[in-house]
Amino acid sequence: MQITRASDYAVRVLIHLAGLPAGSTVRQSELAQATAVPGHFLSKVLQQLVRSGFIRSHRGSGGGFALTVDTKTVSLLEIVEAIEGPIRLNQCLEEGPSCERKPWCPAHRVWAEAQAAVVKVLGSASVAQLAAVFAAELGVGQGHPETKIWITGVPTQNSTRRIRRPRTR
Repeated sequence: MQITRASDYAVRVLIHLAGLPAGSTVRQSELAQATAVPGHFLSKVLQQLVRSGFIRSHRGSGGGFALTVDTKTVSLLEIVEAIEGPIRLNQCLEEGPSCERKPWCPAHRVWAEAQAAVVKVLGSASVAQLAAVFAAELGVGQGHPETKIWITGVPTQNSTRRIRRPRTR
């Protein structure tokens, strides 16, 4: 099983929004730049996040996207399942008669344990926790106006994180 880019991008967007002051609205172009997500792909991800109720969209000159949930209670599991659907490592883990070998298959128990472990790990990581870790690594406090974190490049082994803060008006 591999988490798709759509799920990864959705997590990036929600972590970014969680790191901003409450009530912040961010334009799609700013989200694309801040999260290093291609604009055309970001629109699809944002539509799914709106449909799932994680964010809302505002139109017009002051428009953009804003959180609608308490990120302390939103887990990575919820985001992944909103984008991908229920996590299933193997078809035999689906409810009902998904596999005729299920009752006697020696691997079925292992698949079930592995899936339970993935669900547990993803379910125990909240968006707020990850945003706090990110902010702590950068040395900024959450909820403070200086918390507007904009990632302009993905760090490589030989580079440091480059942070650009939006201009104040």
